[in-house]
Amino acid sequence: MSDFTVGNHLATRFEEIGLKHYFVVPGDYNLVLLDELLCNKDVEQVGCCNELDAAYAAEGYARANGCGALVTTFNVGAFSALNGVAGAYAERLPVIFVSAGPNTNDLNSGRLLHHTLGTHDLSYQYEMFRHVTCAAVRVLHADDAPHLIDHAITTALRERKPAYIEIACNLADAPSPVPAPFGTMTSRSSRSSLFSGRDGDSPALTAAVDRAVSALSDAGRPLLLAGSHLRAFGALDAFRELAEALGCGVAVMPDAKGFFPETHPQYVGIYWGGVSTPGCEPIVDWADLILAAGPVFTDYTTVGWTAMPSRDRLIDAQPFYVRLPDAECTDVALADFLSGVAKKIHPNRTTLEQYRRVMAGPRGEAEAHGSDGAATLTRAELWRQIENELDGRTTLLVETSDSWLNGVHTHLPEGARFEIEMQWGSIGWAVPAAFGYAMGLEPGRRLVSVIGDGSFQLTAQEVANMIRYGQNTLMFLVNNRGYVVESEIHDGPYNYIKNWDYAGFVSALNAEDGKGLGLKAATAGELTSAIEKAHRHNGGPVLIECQIQHDDCSRELLKWGAKVAHANARPPR
Repeated sequence: MSDFTVGNHLATRFEEIGLKHYFVVPGDYNLVLLDELLCNKDVEQVGCCNELDAAYAAEGYARANGCGALVTTFNVGAFSALNGVAGAYAERLPVIFVSAGPNTNDLNSGRLLHHTLGTHDLSYQYEMFRHVTCAAVRVLHADDAPHLIDHAITTALRERKPAYIEIACNLADAPSPVPAPFGTMTSRSSRSSLFSGRDGDSPALTAAVDRAVSALSDAGRPLLLAGSHLRAFGALDAFRELAEALGCGVAVMPDAKGFFPETHPQYVGIYWGGVSTPGCEPIVDWADLILAAGPVFTDYTTVGWTAMPSRDRLIDAQPFYVRLPDAECTDVALADFLSGVAKKIHPNRTTLEQYRRVMAGPRGEAEAHGSDGAATLTRAELWRQIENELDGRTTLLVETSDSWLNGVHTHLPEGARFEIEMQWGSIGWAVPAAFGYAMGLEPGRRLVSVIGDGSFQLTAQEVANMIRYGQNTLMFLVNNRGYVVESEIHDGPYNYIKNWDYAGFVSALNAEDGKGLGLKAATAGELTSAIEKAHRHNGGPVLIECQIQHDDCSRELLKWGAKVAHANARPPR
């Protein structure tokens, strides 16, 4: 037996699945495990301010890198991270959540332990995390560690969901065999292979493709709709292949913005019911058959269930099944299905041509122009300047708020990316997620984040780690004195918060060695000047506190909020 340990095994797997970083918060149960992980110098250990932030950071990292990981202590750390792990589950992101556990000698000793509920059964944390992970394992014997760890990680990569690994604190440095290579379940470069080619020429795939081709061929006005599962299941290229083979209009759901280029000639906009981009809703409603690839239809994405395509005109292609109007085919990989249809379909450009006719006339809304520099800053002017900041090497990340609506309606240049947490919708996500995302960014790409003041107050301390690691993230902090998105769903005094000096907060976090920059903008000219200063700044994040009126929100939020409120208020039946 070599001096290789259980902790070394875990670190090796982290490296093999493509991690360059993982996020941690120390606690007495996990300290030895953190030591063992540090032995691998090829994967960097990144400390966070608390476990919730670490979970959000790992989720953000998974968006940029393909997968993420975090390590916490037992109970007090793990339960703090629970919300972020659940969010990764909802958003279909593989995050490896590792929690230390009590010493194995204490599990059946009848003794009560600290950081617990004061009960003798210590399995409840494992039982809770089973509901928000696709695989959950407890390492209670060193001999079981290799196969349990590998099972959890491979399942997470396959299912695109988090996995839970609990390692007893006295086993982290226990001897373990040197692991064999991990095989094909490795870096992001092989992600698409996990979900394509698995069916080959199976009868299920053949039936799904043939039925879909027949339905699309019979349709007079077919349309494609991109959904959020396209990225998670390696089907972005296959979707584009199908779009270009069919030649029809291509709409994108709000949580899939950026998954089909907005500069592509077949792009017809974001479909979000009554708050869709101009011209998109009429075309989607006019189509007689919609092939939706990887959609997630919720009350949020359908504006309170008002934008649900009817079953009789929908082909719903999910990661592992295809539901047609008259049949359902299971055990079919999404990428294989889309590519298979692309190879057999004949072009039909009807919806695209109609969209172009619709959009050839007056848009009904003047293009946004710059405001007078001395004019009070407005939401419209703020987003005009944000859009001007975007290029093909930029990722725009938006927090749950009116930033959703404004971000979705912002034009993305070719190559730009967009990140939104629409399924889970947890305010406070954006700051630590931006920190994690920036850790996983490839060289030459930059991150622009838009965060509401209410959301910022939940997890603001993670800006300290942006400063610590010298990240050059540009954050637009929308200071409108409260939770505007909640106000438009249901207003009340609880939606208004204590104001902060947000720009000054950055200075406080800098302390003696930081290079973060905090700026304020209350007019259009001040925002322009602040952005120019951000361009010249290097070595730390820039936060621009953008002061606008509380009720200065998008018209889309007014409509969306009213419809969601109506859906929430339906009386019991």
